[in-house]
Amino acid sequence: MAVQLGINPLTWTNDDLPSLGAETPLETCLTEGRQAGFSGFELGNKFPRQAQILAPILAAHDLKLVSGWYSGELLTRSVEEEIAAVQPHLTLLRELGATVMVFAEVTQCIHGNQNKPVYLRPLFPVERWQEYGEKLTAFARYTRSQGVQIAYHHHMGTVIESAEDIDNLMEHTGEEVGLLLDTGHLTFAGEDPLAVTKRWCTRINHVHCKDIRADVLKDIKNRKTSFLDAVLSGVFTVPGDGCVDYPALFAILKANNYHGWLVVEAEQDPAVAHPLTYATMGYRNLHKFAREAGLI
Repeated sequence: MAVQLGINPLTWTNDDLPSLGAETPLETCLTEGRQAGFSGFELGNKFPRQAQILAPILAAHDLKLVSGWYSGELLTRSVEEEIAAVQPHLTLLRELGATVMVFAEVTQCIHGNQNKPVYLRPLFPVERWQEYGEKLTAFARYTRSQGVQIAYHHHMGTVIESAEDIDNLMEHTGEEVGLLLDTGHLTFAGEDPLAVTKRWCTRINHVHCKDIRADVLKDIKNRKTSFLDAVLSGVFTVPGDGCVDYPALFAILKANNYHGWLVVEAEQDPAVAHPLTYATMGYRNLHKFAREAGLI
């Protein structure tokens, strides 16, 4: 089965900084995303959260629901509490045919705090890896029984950010827990996306394709900015417009029979980076890299 190409609405309107693209209606996001060539969208803050309302909206644009972010709190919740909390989100994904859920542990996270430098992110409590791994595996086992597998999203400003964090997470969880590979977040964290992909390719079940402007990354690290200020500075861009080696990355995915979604998730200021222009560029580059790698 060939991979599918999707996009996140962050290109048009931002969840972490709602003032970005606040005036842009969902209709514009979907129309332009489809015009650019994408066949699916991840959820954003302007999407209805009832399947009976969202389904016809997506169908009118010939789009699929790819997935959607879920803020997990298993460091402070029991498995039973997390299962209760996830029900509306899980139901929406399942009813609209999405088979993966983007999951990130947000306990003490700072990526949404514009006043806090991202390097001050919380560290995972090392004495809790075993416990957390067991809880996350149990939670993932439940969602998979409902037809949706979690894709754990390592993310700047959270307790799972570095390659070492990812190693610990994967080593302490069962195969029920999938890994979301985010090329931009790994590069931002100072890690090598190729090395992480090689190490955990059998667990990768979702891919976020965001590129990094290396000169901007160097500058914002020197200035020790917040995550949101890094976004506003233009650290992220679409695949093929930065320093990430997508041909090499996709060759690894192809060799390991990856067949999920490739999603452009490249948050920028839409007033600076024209959304349709960048969505179109992202699709063309992503399609080219995927075709050359034999993924489509």
